[in-house]
Amino acid sequence: MGEVALNREFWKGRRVFVTGHTGFKGGWLATWLHDLGSEVAGFALEPDTTPSFFRLCGLDRLVRSTLGDVRDSGVLDEALRQARPEIVFHLAAQALVRRSLRDPAGTFSTNVMGTAHLLDAVARVPGVRAVVVVTSDKCYEPRSLGRGFKEDDPLGGADPYSASKACAELVTAAYRRCILPTTGVATARAGNVIGGGDWSEDRLVPDAVRALQRGETLRLRNPHAVRPWQHVLEPLHGYLMLAEKLFGGEDRWSGGWNFGPDERSGVTVASLADLLVQCWGGGRWEAQPDPLAHHETQTLVLDATKAAQLLGWRPRLSLEESVRLTVEWYRKAAAGGMLDFTRSQIREYESRGGA
Repeated sequence: MGEVALNREFWKGRRVFVTGHTGFKGGWLATWLHDLGSEVAGFALEPDTTPSFFRLCGLDRLVRSTLGDVRDSGVLDEALRQARPEIVFHLAAQALVRRSLRDPAGTFSTNVMGTAHLLDAVARVPGVRAVVVVTSDKCYEPRSLGRGFKEDDPLGGADPYSASKACAELVTAAYRRCILPTTGVATARAGNVIGGGDWSEDRLVPDAVRALQRGETLRLRNPHAVRPWQHVLEPLHGYLMLAEKLFGGEDRWSGGWNFGPDERSGVTVASLADLLVQCWGGGRWEAQPDPLAHHETQTLVLDATKAAQLLGWRPRLSLEESVRLTVEWYRKAAAGGMLDFTRSQIREYESRGGA
C-alpha cells in the first residue's frame, strides 16, 4: 500500500479526548487536532516543567482542559462524561525511566492503574468509537533478536517504566476483549521522539538544549546506545491514521501497532548529539558514564512493517530534517508565542505527504 493521507474532513468537528495534553507529546497532538478542526478536551496534571510546550503554545485557550490525575478515577470519569468524546487518545503517563527507578510504585500506579481507570471510564460513556492507548517501544522483553521488534514479540521490561508499559499493553488487551468488544481499541508503540518543547529531565535533546544554551559541555551517560529517533509528528501521524481506521468499526485495526523510523534513524546517542551540535552551530559533548546507573538496552529498534503495509503509514522525515525542525523550534522559543510556529511545522510536515 502507498502512503495514505489524513482525512481532514473526518477530523473536522470531531469530539476528541486526550489524556496527557499538558505534556510534550500530548501537547503536539492537541495542537494538531485543533488545527484539524476537532473539538479537543484534555485531562492531565499541571505541566511539570518550566517552560513547557503547553504554556508556550497557549493550549489552555484552545483545549477544554481538566487538570487531574489519571489515578483519580472519579475526576477522570466526570471529565470524560462531560466531554462526550467519539475518539480517545491516552498519553498520560510517568514517562521517564530513571524517575521510575526512584518511584517504582508511583510509576506502576500511573501507567497501569491509570490506563485501567481510563478504559473503565470509556466503558461507561456511550458514543466512544475509537481508543488509542500510547505505550512505548520499551514494552518488549529486552533481548538481542538481530532485527527490530515486531508487534507479536513477547512483552516484558527490565525496569519499572518498561514493565509498566508492558502491563498497560496487557490491561488494554483485556479490556478490548472482555469489556469493550464493540469499541475499536489499539495500542501504539513508538521510538524515542524528539521535537521542540520537551524540557523533561534525563532526556538527550532537552539536556543538549540546556547545555548548548548555557555554553556548557553535554555529558552523555551511554553514547554508544542505539535508539530509533524520530520527530514527534511521525508517530502522532500514525496515531491519527489508526484512530480513523478504528472509528470505522472493523476489528482488524484493533491490537498493537509499531510506529518507528526507518533503519537509518536508528543511530547512537553520540551520533544524534553530533547532529544537534552541528545544527545548533557549535557546542561539544563528552562521555560521562554513571557507574551507578541502571543497565540500559544497547540496541532498541522497532519494525513498523505492519503500519506500512496495512495503514499506509511511513516516516516522512530524515533524521537530519527531524533535528533541524527540533533546533529551529527551540531557537524560536526564546521569543515566546509558539503556537503559530508550531502550526507552521505541522503544516510543513503535512505538505510532505499530502495529508
